[in-house]
Amino acid sequence: MIRFDQEGDLWIATIDRQEKANSLTEEMLTQLAEFAESATAAKVFIITGAGKVFSAGADLDEARAGLATSPAWERLSGAIAALPCMTIAALNGTLAGGAFGMALACDLRISVPSAKFFYPVMKLGFLPQPSDPKRMAALIGPSRAKLILMGGQKITADEALSFGLVDRLVEVEELMPTVREIATDALAANPSHIAGIKGLVG
Repeated sequence: MIRFDQEGDLWIATIDRQEKANSLTEEMLTQLAEFAESATAAKVFIITGAGKVFSAGADLDEARAGLATSPAWERLSGAIAALPCMTIAALNGTLAGGAFGMALACDLRISVPSAKFFYPVMKLGFLPQPSDPKRMAALIGPSRAKLILMGGQKITADEALSFGLVDRLVEVEELMPTVREIATDALAANPSHIAGIKGLVG
């Protein structure tokens, strides 16, 4: 359900549970976290999804059993945020719920135009993972973060681009080629140079 590929210094994780809208189980979250934690030698780390949805968030059955508030989400986003390499979320489709965390933790988010973005914690009665609101507000500002988290608004890809939630929109067939092109300079660089620039930007 998760495909892991290592192409030299380029590490790619692909969520592939298309029959369930790429919803995530605790086992999948743990596998993703372990992969991210082991990617310290990578120069570029990409996370993407298979099919038409990036991820619908938590598997519904497991969410009802407690996954919605599991520390596994924070472990994953923390592992991605801690990586010294360039990290990119290649958003092949809609991003929802707890799956926001892994995308917000990345350096860049490249999306297809058909994607929608929503995080329905107010409606479902859960708090978001602790780091997600802060990372979201840092990208798009407190009011727009509240629009999504408190107002429960579903944001289009065009709105996400104008907000600064995503960095570029590309057609689905160009998504991975574009992400790979963005990764070119980092893949040719010294790891310490990548980490140095990332540290300067903050």
